[in-house]
Amino acid sequence: MPSAPSPSSAVLVLATLNPAKGRELVALLGAVPFEVRLLAEVPGGRLPEEKGLTYAENALEKARAAVALTGELALGDDSGLEVDALEGAPGLHTARFGGPGLDDRARWGLLLERLRGVEPARRTARFRCVIAVAGPARAEKVVEGVAEGLIAEAPGGAGGFGYDPVFFYPPLGRTFAELSEEEKARVSHRGLALAAVRRLLTG
Repeated sequence: MPSAPSPSSAVLVLATLNPAKGRELVALLGAVPFEVRLLAEVPGGRLPEEKGLTYAENALEKARAAVALTGELALGDDSGLEVDALEGAPGLHTARFGGPGLDDRARWGLLLERLRGVEPARRTARFRCVIAVAGPARAEKVVEGVAEGLIAEAPGGAGGFGYDPVFFYPPLGRTFAELSEEEKARVSHRGLALAAVRRLLTG
């Protein structure tokens, strides 16, 4: 949950309308000297369509939109799954892979279908997360976190969200969906990027 309101504290708005992502962002961000709010809870909260050519462009546009709506410091993120055997796809289109109307299970099911018959050694992939922090004075910072792994041949685990059941993380020998929240926080792309953000905000 976002931090409790405090009249004297500075505010950090997380520019997401996705409840699952919002909860994860709050948990991974940890203790920072800000009152953390979700854009979804701001009246009229909305985000621009993702039209950037890079993760950084999309993350900055989200952060800037939240600043324009609230006048507060804001954090925007964009992330994607890059599969080498698919020439980096779905990449920027990870959340929309397969078109509108598909849920998480359908998207990773389609991914597994596209990789049917691809040998394990060629199923290398990475999750990439780029986070932008912007303020009313347009002081902007961008950080990145990357987690290297493989696309499993079958899903495993019931935790996480998105493509976590099919993203196998070799150092721990499990998919992201099989990791505890604490384990995933230490090694995930979003966890690494938010650790960098936390250093920016508390340094």
